[in-house]
Amino acid sequence: MAINLNAEIRNVAGKGAARSIRKNKNIPAVIYGEKKAPVSIELNGREFEMLLKTPGLRTKLFQIKTAEGTEDAMLMDVQYNPVSDAAMHVDFKRIDVKKPVNVVVPVEVINAETSKGLKLGGTLNFAVRKVALRGLVDVIPEKIVIDLAALNIGDVVHGTDLVLPDGVELGLHQAELAFAIIGGKMPDETKNA
Repeated sequence: MAINLNAEIRNVAGKGAARSIRKNKNIPAVIYGEKKAPVSIELNGREFEMLLKTPGLRTKLFQIKTAEGTEDAMLMDVQYNPVSDAAMHVDFKRIDVKKPVNVVVPVEVINAETSKGLKLGGTLNFAVRKVALRGLVDVIPEKIVIDLAALNIGDVVHGTDLVLPDGVELGLHQAELAFAIIGGKMPDETKNA
């Protein structure tokens, strides 16, 4: 589901204009891409700061409405003030919702407390915490989950083992990566069983 965002077109660009926007508690931003000219916009600072608390924001479709119409875009970058942590500038990239996009999403492990291998004294090596995915923006998940419950000592979860939604595929070189490993030695009594 798309996030609707209202924005004002900025006719003046540059540091002075951006400073003036921030002084009014708003955030300067830009929309670029899809072989169209970049558009400088101004976002409501309070609304956007609240929106930044939404999980998986970089995998969501934004529909940015301005006086010139509505643009489909994805959030690409947020620059923050190093002292106050307030958003200072935002970059959006236009997308064609009918074409696949490349995104990076976080990987989360679950059921560590019930994992066979960890109960036997194994250790979790959660090596790769983000995965590159390709798919249509409306089917890309906000995160990928690895369930550790059935994993034993010596088990490895590679990119090819990740559970992906239909229409979503791994990005380049992700298949051979070891995302999670249960390391350690098997206790003697389980070896002979």
